Amino acid sequence: MLRLERRPTPSTVMSYVSPLIAAACMLVTGFLLFSALGKDPVEAFYLFFVKPVSTSYGIGELLLKTTPLLLCGVGLALGFRANVWNIGAEGQLTMGAIAGGGVALWFGDSDSSLAMPLMLLAGILGGMAWAAIPAFLRTRFNTNEILVTLMLVYISQLVLSWLVHGPWRDPEGQNYPQSQGFGDAETMAALISGTRVTWGIVYALGLALVAWIFSQKTFAGFRMQVAGLAPAAAAYAGFSERRNIWIALLLCGAAAGLAGICEVAGPIGRLQQQISPGYGFAAIIVAWIGRLHPIGVIFGALLMSLLYLGGESAQMGMGLPSAITGLFQGLLLFYLLAADLFINFRLKRVETAAAKPAAPAAPAEAAA
Repeated sequence: MLRLERRPTPSTVMSYVSPLIAAACMLVTGFLLFSALGKDPVEAFYLFFVKPVSTSYGIGELLLKTTPLLLCGVGLALGFRANVWNIGAEGQLTMGAIAGGGVALWFGDSDSSLAMPLMLLAGILGGMAWAAIPAFLRTRFNTNEILVTLMLVYISQLVLSWLVHGPWRDPEGQNYPQSQGFGDAETMAALISGTRVTWGIVYALGLALVAWIFSQKTFAGFRMQVAGLAPAAAAYAGFSERRNIWIALLLCGAAAGLAGICEVAGPIGRLQQQISPGYGFAAIIVAWIGRLHPIGVIFGALLMSLLYLGGESAQMGMGLPSAITGLFQGLLLFYLLAADLFINFRLKRVETAAAKPAAPAAPAEAAA
């Protein structure tokens, strides 16, 4: 008989192995799923995981989708390590796109060299401003940041919809909900010739390195880690909980806002009703796959980006529904959470006691 037993200390090995276990279980489930649908699993796996990166253009698309996932994932990982549960990176990404896109529309077709730096700055500040709302409500009124950040996602999307349907709608866009296209000075150049990947991937990798230095080499990063691992010890040491909340949310907002402006100034080239297919929400899975470590988040973002590309390839090559991408993302998160159970617990075999034979009945007393 097996039962769960709490480990004396969390398993370091399992903390690194559990994402690999989750990915393997996801693949096995996918194999069974494709078989049940009457599809060739080998062909499906080729379309899902090999074909999207078999060309230089495909690798560029992989890096292109990795950019917002990595930016949002790094910011979320910093907050989660401090027990600040920001679920609204999608909304912060949207507001960063709106703020930076507004600057681009203000410059118009100008060739000013200030356009792109100001757009990036506006995107970062837009994301920070949106994240400051739950930070203020949490520190001032003790509201739940999970609910507030999630609800703000829908508000930001409504703001974007109002802008592209109303004051920022392109008058020559045949009534499509979109803004005017950005000029050359307001559009990021391709980093690799023949692909769509932009300098955003360089910003994302640089941010991951800066986040690692911040979390490992600075006192502010140390305070946030202590607050996440041992809140009572952090309070006893005099570390300010309010300061940690503000830092965590503002950093995540800045990273998500940068992701937003990189999207609209990169592959999209304008503001439109849908900027992100859910990068801010998928980045939550990315952060956990990466073990909340900035360098690990890079590999998590690459895997999640491959799932996006693989889903699109499977739709075109095998006629599978678009929900296949979300299905694989959900499977990955499910198995990751299940595998994480064994970081703090382990299975122990318990021997059941053998049934003892019944005692013989006492002999009847001799008749008098």
